[in-house]
Amino acid sequence: MTTVDAGRAAHAPPPRVKGRRSLAGVVAALLWAGAAAVLALWWADTGSVVGVAGWLTGAGRIAGLLCGYACAVLVGLMARVPVLETRVGSDRVARWHAQAGRYTICLLPAHVVLTLAGYAAQDRVSLWHEAVTVVLDYPEMLKATAGTVILCAVGVTSVRAVRRRTGYEFWYYVHLLTYAAVFLAFGHQTALGEQFHGDTVATSAWYALYLGVAALVLWFRVLAPVRLNLRHRLAVDSVHREAPGVYSVVVRGRRLDELAVRPGQFLRWRFLTEGMAWTSTPYSLSAPPRPGLLRITVKALGGHSAAVALLRPGTRVWAEGPYGALTADRAAGRHTLLIAAGVGVTPLRALFETLPGEVTLLYRARGAEDLALGGELEAIARWRGARVLYALNGPGGERPALTAEALRATFPGLAGHDVYVCGPHGFAQDVYRALRAAGVPDRRIHHESFEL
Repeated sequence: MTTVDAGRAAHAPPPRVKGRRSLAGVVAALLWAGAAAVLALWWADTGSVVGVAGWLTGAGRIAGLLCGYACAVLVGLMARVPVLETRVGSDRVARWHAQAGRYTICLLPAHVVLTLAGYAAQDRVSLWHEAVTVVLDYPEMLKATAGTVILCAVGVTSVRAVRRRTGYEFWYYVHLLTYAAVFLAFGHQTALGEQFHGDTVATSAWYALYLGVAALVLWFRVLAPVRLNLRHRLAVDSVHREAPGVYSVVVRGRRLDELAVRPGQFLRWRFLTEGMAWTSTPYSLSAPPRPGLLRITVKALGGHSAAVALLRPGTRVWAEGPYGALTADRAAGRHTLLIAAGVGVTPLRALFETLPGEVTLLYRARGAEDLALGGELEAIARWRGARVLYALNGPGGERPALTAEALRATFPGLAGHDVYVCGPHGFAQDVYRALRAAGVPDRRIHHESFEL
């Protein structure tokens, strides 16, 4: 490892924001309480269950109610509500969204098959005959069937193996069809749901749930971004090469101090130029905000990110955010270790400049030529009295081992550090396991991952 060490400077201890984990626990508890309330609704409005047909139909209705509730949760978690994105954390919200999606895709076929099987047993007809009758003759069922097909398509394209073989843009726009699917399926819930017939309170609560979620989506995914971009009028100021395939984009705008973006956070960027205007991509700030300027640093990993190098000054930019909780608020003590790999250094570079206390940055890359922003990091280290260490491949390509033993030996008192980790998913997992083995408490390891 190569080290740049310029002594130590005194800094005030970082502010500690309490309640992030407790807020996540409260939100999770409320979501599960909602699921329990749905089950209670079925229990309260269901008489005795008799025979195979009754049990099948009852199980189908339970699955349907839970699926309807999961659809509302699924969409609500897509609304990018700031208190969730910045205090619970975008990564945790993304995992909840993925979990709600898996529940929805499992409950949906269970609802369809069990309900049709119960109806078929009751009518003493074949499953196929019952399916045709329900789809063609029951109110709202043609729309519900279309919604079911769309949701299944969204589920298929979200499978990790499928996502690896499709572009981000394709996945993103198919994913947006979730809104259409939920809209199409909603009508049959109140028209055919036995629990809503004659129960004004239940029906009103169900409408309130869906209308509330729709309001969140409208405000935070449509109106708030429009307001942000009309106010700040963002545009590309300049583009700079940082390393092979890595470019920084400086974006200028008006009244950016009102945007209140913090080091470690990210925005979703849409560059309004040919071939890029239809894609919104999350990129972290790679430097603290400057008066009238923001900067991101992007590595060419696909068609969209590679096109960033071709952006021209004056190109209009559409942004949404800020999002993310990988900020100074997570730190609990005076000693901080930042561990970055590749372009994952971008949010940590911003934190390296601004985090109070004693800060060390460990930067993992293949070789010296791949150290994006390396000159800036060394200048910051000298200015603030911090350390930069580089973990580079050896002459024969051998990778340095970031094991628990190596980390403990390199960073005395590691268990008392707050550790921020940013890099590829596999790298972050390996580092997390090494840190835990080195005695670092889970609450002191800070990482945001967007692997769904």
